[in-house]
Amino acid sequence: MLKAKKKVVYKAFGLSVTSEISLPELPHMGNKVDSIDIEIKIEDLSELWFELSNKKNRFVINENLVMFQIPNIATFSIQEGKRISVLPMKEDEEDMIRLYILGTCMGVILMQRKIFPLHGSAVAINGKAYAIIGDSGVGKSTLASGFLNQGYRLLSDDVIAVSLSHDDYIPFVTPSYPQQKLWEDSLNNFGMKTSHYQSICRRENKYCVPVPSKYFPNPLPLAGVFELVKTENEKVEIHPIEKLERLRTLFCHTYRNFLIPRLGLMDWHFHTSATILNKVDVYQLRRPVSRFSAPQLVSLILNTVNKGE
Repeated sequence: MLKAKKKVVYKAFGLSVTSEISLPELPHMGNKVDSIDIEIKIEDLSELWFELSNKKNRFVINENLVMFQIPNIATFSIQEGKRISVLPMKEDEEDMIRLYILGTCMGVILMQRKIFPLHGSAVAINGKAYAIIGDSGVGKSTLASGFLNQGYRLLSDDVIAVSLSHDDYIPFVTPSYPQQKLWEDSLNNFGMKTSHYQSICRRENKYCVPVPSKYFPNPLPLAGVFELVKTENEKVEIHPIEKLERLRTLFCHTYRNFLIPRLGLMDWHFHTSATILNKVDVYQLRRPVSRFSAPQLVSLILNTVNKGE
């Protein structure tokens, strides 16, 4: 059984996090913290899971509580946007447990806090945030890494936290933590050796890549969203996404969007999406299935951004 360790205060998505489970991916906040936003604890959830779960659904969901279980890994509980409880099943699965804490659990925390979670990577360009969204495996993190190689900086990888300012409802991105997840092919294309990085659990060909020197730690206004898609066409193309299709795009690429109706957040998601779309440009960036050229895609996005400005 994974044992509770001395609590350390971390920072993720602009929130202070205290955890009994080591989270080396996250920067430390030190001891001078006025309040804790999220508490991560090791806790016996077996009785609660037995009471609430059934064999048909892997998730237990109500307005203030989300629970899920990964067989032979752990049971997780996320409550009221401020507490994550974990019941580990095997001591040697700590890497997998961290993956779910920083992924699905944090995505639920953001939703419970009414923070809009997009699935993708965000980079800082000319003092503004630009989101790269898309389906899993389309190349979002690889494209973001292409920006980093040209001197731009990362705001977030995998989950993008978008909030609205209280006064004028401007959408802004709060940075997550300084790490990317890249496939072995991407590392090779950028001349990076896999021996320098740790593989992600059992996914031996995907790696954790710390980027502390290429990370932008402060919130930035969201100025544009680029949906990256694969096509059979050999051309690289970019097109504006118009009208109601923009709402569909944001919904499709909201992190763990199947939770939205079950958490009673459909109205919130719709109105927040409409507010975001009133302030940002949305494009579809099409790249061939047969090849991926990060420098070409970076150049196309930069040309689009510069024309917009």
